[in-house]
Amino acid sequence: MKKTVFTGMATALVTPMTPEGIDYEAFGHFIDFQIDSGINALVAMGTTGENATIEHLEQTQVIRYTVERAAGRVPVIAGTGTNNTAHVIENTKRACDAGADAVLVVTPYYNKATQSGLITHFTAVADASTVPVILYNVPGRTGCNIQPKTLAVLAEHPNIVGLKEASGNMAQFMEIMRLVGDKIAVYSGEDAITAPMMSMGCKGAISVLSNVVPAKAVAMTDAALAGNFEEAARLQLEMLPLVDALFSQVNPIPAKAAVAAMGFCQDYLRLPLTPMEEPFRTKLYEEMRKLGVTV
Repeated sequence: MKKTVFTGMATALVTPMTPEGIDYEAFGHFIDFQIDSGINALVAMGTTGENATIEHLEQTQVIRYTVERAAGRVPVIAGTGTNNTAHVIENTKRACDAGADAVLVVTPYYNKATQSGLITHFTAVADASTVPVILYNVPGRTGCNIQPKTLAVLAEHPNIVGLKEASGNMAQFMEIMRLVGDKIAVYSGEDAITAPMMSMGCKGAISVLSNVVPAKAVAMTDAALAGNFEEAARLQLEMLPLVDALFSQVNPIPAKAAVAAMGFCQDYLRLPLTPMEEPFRTKLYEEMRKLGVTV
């Protein structure tokens, strides 16, 4: 297998904002909290970071700030994907220049692509990147699915080292593991099924959940990596109601509400996203309290 960027739990960070822009002071405190809680890697400018409504210059600044604040304590992975290959290459080059340890590239959304088009798209990005590339498959958001046989082709590229698999399709995931599990690192992109995926050889998770309970999320992946799947399953089930609450409205609306309630940022999102609604907010706070999170 190629060298992995990380094993264990990576947080897909929310981006603290105000109406005036990125709140870097709040962001710094939140990054420190994550690292102090034992998180294994950080993802800046992923979906949870509201990358779709952050301008190119801001994106680069957020990535550079995350790298500087992390200061080598954990790897920093930068989300650079869009539905325009030329723009993805530009974003990727900027992320490389900003010091990212790897990039996370989502499948093209809306215009989608054929399977051969996905191979051409990801190959072009991987050729242009000076850091390792992790593919991101989330067909529920993009309408575009990387099929296992397509991944088998892409896994041969020397710079494609991982996959965030968020289809929620366990049969597809198992076929992915059969075809490429010994070639690239596969990560769970579905917080509700991380432990089951790790029992089949998944190397960890790129998580929304760990924004809120990083130490407990790390304990789950640590247990699975140690082969203690009974403990991993116990923690997975204990956190499942919180996972459900974090996805009761479109991500990252609940994640931003949760992190704001923890005191790390304002509950501010850029349109078209709007703050979490009732009764979902009350239920989210209830589940946070059950896991010992002060709200």
